[in-house]
Amino acid sequence: MFVLLMAFLAAQRLLELVLAERNRRWAIEQGGKESGRRHYPLIVGMHVCFYLSLVLEHAYVSPGWKSLWPLWLGIFLMAQALRVWAILSLGRRWNTRIIVIPGLKPVARGPYRYIRHPNYVAIAVELIAIPMMCGAYRTAALFSALNALLLRIRIREEEKALERAAGADLGRIPRFLPSLRG
Repeated sequence: MFVLLMAFLAAQRLLELVLAERNRRWAIEQGGKESGRRHYPLIVGMHVCFYLSLVLEHAYVSPGWKSLWPLWLGIFLMAQALRVWAILSLGRRWNTRIIVIPGLKPVARGPYRYIRHPNYVAIAVELIAIPMMCGAYRTAALFSALNALLLRIRIREEEKALERAAGADLGRIPRFLPSLRG
């Protein structure tokens, strides 16, 4: 089952990279400006190391799939749904990089109506759910912490870029959890 999970994740990530590159070229043609180039390799490296750690911990340390794996699979699938919704809502503007087209307002449809960073929420949940599913508890803890540190940098950079390029006021939309207020 672990091999199937890893094959699915590898195929999904490769498709996302192809889509991101196509969208990157389009955004640059539209006058898009990239921000955050300095931290982008750190994010890529963290994700590559996550999968390596997952494989190694599963092979050499993990007690294996525990009885709660269906719960973690359900949480993972909900994160997947949020990730797909976020990507579809951004359309050609979705990317793994921070590329903002001057003058375009931030997307305010789909999950972006409720929170500023649904894709980052989905990734954070995945970084916990995937390893927990297969008993890689150290990987879940380590990479959740690393992701939180990198997201502090990334989100600050992304929001500055959006505010500069579009004059967007992002303060009215919560970052990660929808507001319970009307």
